[in-house]
Amino acid sequence: METTHNKLSEDITVFFTELSKYINTPLFFYGSVQRSDYFPGSSDIDIDIFTDNQHSLITKLLHFLQIDKRKFKRFVWRIHNNVVIGYKVMYKNPDKNIAVEFSIYNEKDKNVILEEHRSKIVLPFYVSILLIILKFMHYKLRILNKDTFKNSKRIILSTLMNLPYDDFYILE
Repeated sequence: METTHNKLSEDITVFFTELSKYINTPLFFYGSVQRSDYFPGSSDIDIDIFTDNQHSLITKLLHFLQIDKRKFKRFVWRIHNNVVIGYKVMYKNPDKNIAVEFSIYNEKDKNVILEEHRSKIVLPFYVSILLIILKFMHYKLRILNKDTFKNSKRIILSTLMNLPYDDFYILE
């Protein structure tokens, strides 16, 4: 998952290459950028980063991305019988049309996280079609607000695939 199913623009490819070199850590792509429901220019790109020192990595990201530390949100995610604690940050650069959600995890959780994300790469045909329709309605027609979009996507990627809802909590 260090490469993407969908081709990324040159600006985005250069950005990720430079970031990976700067933090000296591979980037793992997941979510729609690995599937047919990716909308270039509209969908954000989801990235996992694994490290033995989350705080050091966050410091490197702060410098590279030039963002405020308060944008990093600590979270707890229960995946099956595992409890994972990590950090998320959304980064946007409108000039280069870059929108990325970074998730930072401890290296010890890597296998659990990657297994979970791999389980949502190859989707049943009907799930892919529903996601494309949902995203078209949200990104192109703008008839779904952000909350409705997120909740609908969550239902499609869990209930319709016979998977449990993720227990995911942002810690303030």
